[in-house]
Amino acid sequence: MAKIVDRKPLSLLEKTNIPQILKGLYITLVNFFRPKVTLQYPDQRPVIPNNYRGVPTLVKDPNEREKCVSCQLCEFVCPPKAIRITPGTISEEADTAHVEKAPQEFEINMLRCIYCGLCQEVCPEEAIFLQDIYSINGLSREELVFNKSKLYELGGVLPDKHYKWDKKRDDALHGNENH
Repeated sequence: MAKIVDRKPLSLLEKTNIPQILKGLYITLVNFFRPKVTLQYPDQRPVIPNNYRGVPTLVKDPNEREKCVSCQLCEFVCPPKAIRITPGTISEEADTAHVEKAPQEFEINMLRCIYCGLCQEVCPEEAIFLQDIYSINGLSREELVFNKSKLYELGGVLPDKHYKWDKKRDDALHGNENH
């Protein structure tokens, strides 16, 4: 059963809508003189907070060597399954032959990535980092599937704390090569 609500009749001033128009003009006038908050992107960029989780990228050590050993932990932990790794081998003649393996292919589908940061947390070699890049775009879906070279281009070089690629940690710390 419907309940009937009694309303008071509108006054002559309310029937003309003048109070509502004046209130709208007042709000517009107040906001007209406030400082502008709009950024003229891309000329002006927003300040990125310290805890921002951006685009996952691959990084190299200071000697420009791949840090990823294709353990595939990031692939397994990725909730939307945006990471795909094809493990490869390292030739026995290479100076990094003591490392297990290296990725033959490494792809991150940025259309699927939810920027959760689990890949960075789980990586034992600190080879994958979330960079403060927030503006990625492409003209097709294929352009937003980043391959290994694109991920290294975005990631760059970061300091290495593990010294895995050097046969002895003392050699890396002291700069000696003949031990």
